[in-house]
Amino acid sequence: MAPISYDGNLTIPVAVLAKMLQSGLESHLIGIISFIIATMAIVSLICAIKTPHFVEKNAFLNGLLKPSALWLTVRVIGGVAVAMTYFQIGPEAIWEENTGGLVLDGLLPTLFSVFIFAGLLLPLLLNFGLLELFGTLLSKIMRPLFNLPGRSAIDCIASWLGDGSVGILLTSKQYEKKFYTQREAAVVGTTFSAVSITFSLVVIAQVELEHLFLPFYGAVCLAGLVAAVIIPRLPPLSRKKDLFIDGTAPKHDANTLPKGHNTFSWGMDLALTKAGQVTSVGNVAKEGVKNAVDMVFGVLPVVMGLGTIALVIAEYTSIFAILGKPFVPYLELLAIPEAAAASQTIVVGFADMFIPAILAASIDSELTRFVIAAMSVTQLIYMSEVGALLLGSKIPVNIGELFIIFILRTLITLPVIAGVAHLIF
Repeated sequence: MAPISYDGNLTIPVAVLAKMLQSGLESHLIGIISFIIATMAIVSLICAIKTPHFVEKNAFLNGLLKPSALWLTVRVIGGVAVAMTYFQIGPEAIWEENTGGLVLDGLLPTLFSVFIFAGLLLPLLLNFGLLELFGTLLSKIMRPLFNLPGRSAIDCIASWLGDGSVGILLTSKQYEKKFYTQREAAVVGTTFSAVSITFSLVVIAQVELEHLFLPFYGAVCLAGLVAAVIIPRLPPLSRKKDLFIDGTAPKHDANTLPKGHNTFSWGMDLALTKAGQVTSVGNVAKEGVKNAVDMVFGVLPVVMGLGTIALVIAEYTSIFAILGKPFVPYLELLAIPEAAAASQTIVVGFADMFIPAILAASIDSELTRFVIAAMSVTQLIYMSEVGALLLGSKIPVNIGELFIIFILRTLITLPVIAGVAHLIF
């Protein structure tokens, strides 16, 4: 994840590896992706009707091939859409270059390449003590700044450095084990489950501003920090109860540092303990492969399905233009060029975080594309992954509250992002 200079541009190694894979597979990549998405739709349908014994017995395969009814539907839509787009059959509105063609040819090859390396390398971020060390060092600021227990710092860093879904799973498990109250779990799950650095790279690449990755991610972090301070103090999060999952009240948050330790020494102890749990290279590699398979086979069909639907709606109806119209004066107030075009990308981010960047690719102004890309990441709540995970977990939030939080995040983070953009351009 460290920034390096490559071909005269500042980038990160994962991006370089992804581009090398893309160019290496080149002519075969679209066919491989189409096969994966179509196969996942067919296999998931078969498993929904009659689950084979070997899938039922394997927790990983069971989770991958047996989604809920809603996400099975989205996966099947993705399979149909990818078949129609690849063979260019059926209604042109689905497969033409601004809808299904844009998702399949423009977005998914980058996603596929990044997911492969992000998944394989994720254990290096998560399993060797980095989160434990920095989580302990940051524990002193979590309670005064965000009114959260110190241990939540680890969830936050897992999301920001690793992946939002990792953070949600950590949060849900800790809520179930009574480490978090209802309010704390809702705040951590909806405020700190940010997309990872690698996801952010995909977004900035989609709007052709990879050379600005560092200021882009800086703007995302700054805006995310501002939102994290403000939004938990507003409804609906502020109205959540400070009670555990079983309705009992928490005891006073005591100092968790053992005697004879300062923050750094205790963080190092935890980090070394975590790193000591890694028993073999094989286990790390196995976990990395599972991550990559889960991301490629699980997320790509959803992006194809939701992305195609959203782009057909955006291209052939005025729904997003109507929903975005109230934001036009706000964008004009922030001096964002092409405010009317930018406003159409705002609400669509609730469906999927990639779609605003896809729609923004046709906007001429680099400043506007930068703002939309950063906004789509800081909006954070999108139903194709984070929103679905939150609703499927024990964390006490519903879809109406998620939409309100989504709008609040948009309103609060836009001025911060616009300010950074005006400094750059």
